[in-house]
Amino acid sequence: MAGLNKSEFTNPVVNWIDTRLPIFTMMQTEYGTFPTPRNFNYFWNFGALAMVTMMIMIATGIFLAMNYQPNAELAFGSIQHIMRDVNYGWLLRYVHQNGASMFFIVTYIHIFRGMYYGSYKSPRELLWMIGVVILLIMMATAFMGYVLPWGQMSYWGATVITNLFSAFPIVGQPIVTWLWGGFSVDNATLNRFFSLHYLLPFVLVGVVFLHIAALHVVGSNNPLGIDVKSPQDTVPFHPYYTVKDSVGLCVFFIVYAVLVFFAPNFLGDANNFIPANPLQTPADIVPEWYFLPYYAILRSVPNKLLGVCMMFGSILILFVLPWLDTSRVRSARFRPIYRQIIWVWVVAVIALGVCGAHKPEGIWVVISRVATLYYFLHFLVILPILGKLERPLPLPESISRPVIGGGGPMPSGATAKPMEKA
Repeated sequence: MAGLNKSEFTNPVVNWIDTRLPIFTMMQTEYGTFPTPRNFNYFWNFGALAMVTMMIMIATGIFLAMNYQPNAELAFGSIQHIMRDVNYGWLLRYVHQNGASMFFIVTYIHIFRGMYYGSYKSPRELLWMIGVVILLIMMATAFMGYVLPWGQMSYWGATVITNLFSAFPIVGQPIVTWLWGGFSVDNATLNRFFSLHYLLPFVLVGVVFLHIAALHVVGSNNPLGIDVKSPQDTVPFHPYYTVKDSVGLCVFFIVYAVLVFFAPNFLGDANNFIPANPLQTPADIVPEWYFLPYYAILRSVPNKLLGVCMMFGSILILFVLPWLDTSRVRSARFRPIYRQIIWVWVVAVIALGVCGAHKPEGIWVVISRVATLYYFLHFLVILPILGKLERPLPLPESISRPVIGGGGPMPSGATAKPMEKA
């Protein structure tokens, strides 16, 4: 019939829909028969885990919003109402609250995997940059969500973080006033943050869609970091990786459930159980754990403007990572020096997180400054120079050779081949 899509589905209902709106054909092409490298390891689970967590956060957030009151006088009480009076409100709140931490855990591991295996290199630069945009939207959403309980740490965290923009000359104070909706953190601020916290996750879904679309154009990277060269290098996404992702998802849900049911407030701050009081400043204002490394970078610099610029720069520098790393080899498996250096960078980030949780005094200031220095040296100095000087190990002929052949070494005298462009 003219104008109808050709559908291969035998189910009459699915076939009728698909001939008129080929969504099932699209899903089969993109998530069924889509060819993926056959040597994925479990690090490749974390993209799927991040998507599942995002959907959980959106679903629980919608139900929480039905009972939340974005009013400075009522917000704290509405949280208690959700916890005590709403059917399973405590479960929705704990799943949502701890879901933020789980979301950042899987996202940070996903980013590390991309850095370790060189997934930001050509032709995946735009894919990587869209991923950094996702991280920025996540951070903005998480910060605004942390303000909504309107406890002491929520209130003063909002005050401190929004005041950072005042460090910028000329435009700084107008930005702060616009964020506040007035001249202090008050009811207008809470309303703005609630609106944006509800809106941004749907923006995030759109950007994630672009991220996946870009991935399906250039194809997935793999642990060897070499391009797919023949059909035997790939397997269909389903059932091979749907099953593998399901195993990872089960482990993820076990960890998630342990956190929700046995230690729901383990990652929270006790001060947030106290209603917001503009007249009483907490002894120590500390953000959520996933912001601590950036908070440590901010406090490691005596100059406020420079500290703010370095804090934002520590994230924005990821945009240009594909051009800072000058090596033609993607995977750290074949870069013996980089394989060590990347773990030093991880240690520096963890050290910054620990320093961010402590007061900026004594040894913590020294450690945070050293870790901050190394953080930027890694991207701006070490990676550009290392890519020129490091001698990579020989690359295998194809993905199927080390997989089917048992991963044997290259013949003696073989030379490393440069990374091919897709």
